[in-house]
Amino acid sequence: MIQRRLTPCALALFLCAPLGAAQYELVKDAPPVYGADQYVKAAYEDTLLDIARRNSVGYEEIRRANPTLDLWIPGAGADVLVPGRRILPPGPHEGIVVNLPEHRLYYYPKPKRGEKPVVITYPVSVGKMDWRTPLGQTQVISKQAQPWWHPPPSVLQEHAERGDPLPKAVPPGPDNPLGEYAMRLAIHPGDYLIHGTNNPQAVGMAVTHGCIRMYPEDIEALFKIVPVGTKVWLVNEPVKVAYESGELLLEVHPQIDAEGQPMEPDLDMLSLRLDHALGSTTAAINWDLARETLQSAQGMPTLVGLEADLDAPADAAPATSAQSTPAIGAPPMPAPTPAPMSMPPPGPPTITMPPPPPAPAAPPTVEGTATPMAAPNPAPPTTPDPRP
Repeated sequence: MIQRRLTPCALALFLCAPLGAAQYELVKDAPPVYGADQYVKAAYEDTLLDIARRNSVGYEEIRRANPTLDLWIPGAGADVLVPGRRILPPGPHEGIVVNLPEHRLYYYPKPKRGEKPVVITYPVSVGKMDWRTPLGQTQVISKQAQPWWHPPPSVLQEHAERGDPLPKAVPPGPDNPLGEYAMRLAIHPGDYLIHGTNNPQAVGMAVTHGCIRMYPEDIEALFKIVPVGTKVWLVNEPVKVAYESGELLLEVHPQIDAEGQPMEPDLDMLSLRLDHALGSTTAAINWDLARETLQSAQGMPTLVGLEADLDAPADAAPATSAQSTPAIGAPPMPAPTPAPMSMPPPGPPTITMPPPPPAPAAPPTVEGTATPMAAPNPAPPTTPDPRP
């Protein structure tokens, strides 16, 4: 795995971000794979959510990476996996990109003269099923420190019906669900913000009324470096694929349909994404593992294929798998014998992938009512904050 290091010209931006925030230099024409997973030792008083926040990781990310550990008492000395290796979502590498199924925000600051481009990424909360965050292109139209919260009529009605009436205005302070900083988006009709929170344990979940919610330290860092007018893309990319150093990587997040309901994985879309990533490269793909990765949607890059060695001896024993099948239209060829690795060896025969399809078009500008799309809504660790 290739490690990316910060250059001196990127150091100034790095110092603006909290210690846990992930920042990487963007290398031209390099595969969009950055970061690395790591294990940390839990202290006696640690919860998984404490460790997640220290490393700018969200609730869903830390929970999926450590399914056998107790969320509240992982135990002193427990090895906790902190997921840090990510595939950048496809699309523009400028401004702010929020990938809703991933519950993650990517900021591509405009580099100054002599600086190299970088990306800074943070976990976020997005809209819950009945209050989906809209999709499309918009921009930051204003910024406010110490914001007041004026609940919209729909939220006031919702709380009144539950017997939990809200005031019409909430001043800055510990009871304000917007936190200390807010950036307003140009989405109409509606009132959509990127803001902080007074309930940081729920960051990384689908629990908001459509806003983008961040850890207090993350929104403070982002607020300082994002100018008004910055473009914002709200995208739905649950399946991300990359080809790096002879390895085909697949990263899948839970998929939701237009009504905000969980949906079955799209195998045809998976095949297209793998083709696009490989281009004309000859590779062996473990289709059983690829389908399993698609179904489990763990949100971590998984090795599902290896570049083929076309110079291997003709009598080399091919990898076999009774249920593995090559891509449609690909002629069967003997698969290379892969080097020992932590995953099962690729099962199907060597295949030659067709030329990649054209890159997907950028999402449309947000207009009118919100286009439904959000990540799943798991049960929150505490009583969820029903406000933005």
